[in-house]
Amino acid sequence: MTSIELNMIQTAGVGALALLVGMVLTRKVSFLQRFCIPSPVSGGIIFSLLTLALYGIFDIEVSFDNTLRDICMLAFFTTVGYQCNMKVLKQGGKTLAIMIGLLVLIISLQNLMPWGITRLMKVNPLLGIAAGSVSMTGGHGTAGGFAGVLEQMGLQGAGTIGMAAATFGLIAGSMVGGPMAEFMIGKRLKDEKEQPKDDEIDPAMAGIESDEASPEGRAKRMSSNEQEFRQYAKASYWILLAMGGGTLLSWAIDLTGVTFPSYFGALLLAAIMRNIMGVIPYKENGTWVKADKLLDTERITSVGNICLSLFLGMAMISLRLWELQNLALPLVVILASQVVMMVLFVLFVAFPLLGRNYDAAVLCAGICGFGLGATPNAMANMSAVCYKYRYTVKPFLIIPIIGAIFTDIINTAIITLFLNIM
Repeated sequence: MTSIELNMIQTAGVGALALLVGMVLTRKVSFLQRFCIPSPVSGGIIFSLLTLALYGIFDIEVSFDNTLRDICMLAFFTTVGYQCNMKVLKQGGKTLAIMIGLLVLIISLQNLMPWGITRLMKVNPLLGIAAGSVSMTGGHGTAGGFAGVLEQMGLQGAGTIGMAAATFGLIAGSMVGGPMAEFMIGKRLKDEKEQPKDDEIDPAMAGIESDEASPEGRAKRMSSNEQEFRQYAKASYWILLAMGGGTLLSWAIDLTGVTFPSYFGALLLAAIMRNIMGVIPYKENGTWVKADKLLDTERITSVGNICLSLFLGMAMISLRLWELQNLALPLVVILASQVVMMVLFVLFVAFPLLGRNYDAAVLCAGICGFGLGATPNAMANMSAVCYKYRYTVKPFLIIPIIGAIFTDIINTAIITLFLNIM
C-alpha cells in the first residue's frame, strides 16, 4: 500500500478545485440545478471517486490534512452566530419547539428501526445501534466516540462500521435534501416557482458624480471594487475577532464537563456580540443608530458562505469511499432503510407540522442534511434551495441552534437509553 499525504494547503487547493468543478457541473447539468444539489457535493464526489479508484486499482491511499477545513467550518458557524438576532429568533419560537420535537422523533426512529431489522435478520443488535443515530444524526464524531463502548459490548469493528455508516450518511444527506425541498415546493408551493427579479444596479456600472473634495465625494468617486474590498475586509475582521474569543469561551465551557461542538463557543460569542450591539446606540452623521449596523451582516454572511463552500469541498474530497465497499448485507439494508425513513418522515411528518410553507420546505432540506449527515450538510442543502428560489432567515437561525445545542445532548441521552435497554 502506497500512501500519499497532502498538507493543509494542498488539501485546500484540491478542495477549491472540486468546488470549481462542481460549479461548472451545476451550470451545465440541468439535473443538478433541478434538484438543488450543492456544488461542493457534485464536484467533491468526483474527486472522492478518483481517490477510490486510486485505492482500488493502484493500491494508493490518499489522505488529507483537515486543518484548514476545520478553520473554514469554524468561520462559517461564527457568521451564523452574527445572524442570530434575538428579535427574529423570538418569531421562530414555535418552530424551534417543533424542531426539537422532530429531532427527538428522528433519533428515536433511527435507533428503533435498525434494532428491529437486526432482530429480523438475526444479527448482533449492536450493529443497528452503530448504524443508527450514532452515525446518522451523530456523524463521524459521535461514531468515533461510541466505538469503544460498542466494541466493549461485543460489536467487533465498531469503529469501522460507524465511520463507514457516517460516510454513507454524509453523502445521502447531501443528495436527498435538495430534491425533497424541490418536490415540496413544486407540488405544493407553486407561487415559489416565480423566480425573484434581481433589480439591483450593477455596482460596476454605478454613476460617478459629486466633488472629490469632500469625504462623501471621495466615497462616490471610489471604485465599487474598492468599496467592496473594504466592506468584506471589515466583515472578515469581525469574524476573526469572534473566532479568537470563541476558542476561549469553548475552553471555559469544556471545564463544566458538558461536551459541545468545537464551533459552539465562536457561534455563541458572535450571537452575544450581535445582540449587545443591537441595543447600544451610537451617533452616525448626526443620527442615532444601533451599533450592530457596524457589523454589515450581509458581507459577514457572504464570507460565511464562501467558508461553507470551501469546508464542504474539502470534506467531500476526503471521504474514504472504500470503507463502504465491505459493508455486510444487514448494514446495507439498515442504511437504505434510514434514507427511506428520512424521506417519508420529512414528507409526511415534518413538512405538515412545520406549516407546509416555503420555510417548512427549506427546513426539511436541512433536516435531511443533519438527520443523515451533519449540520454543514444541512446548511448547504438550504443554501442551494434558497439560491434557486429566495433567501429566508428563520431556517438559517434554527438549524445551527438545533445542531449546536440540542442534537448531541438528545442523541447521547437516547443512545444511552437504548444501550441500557439492550
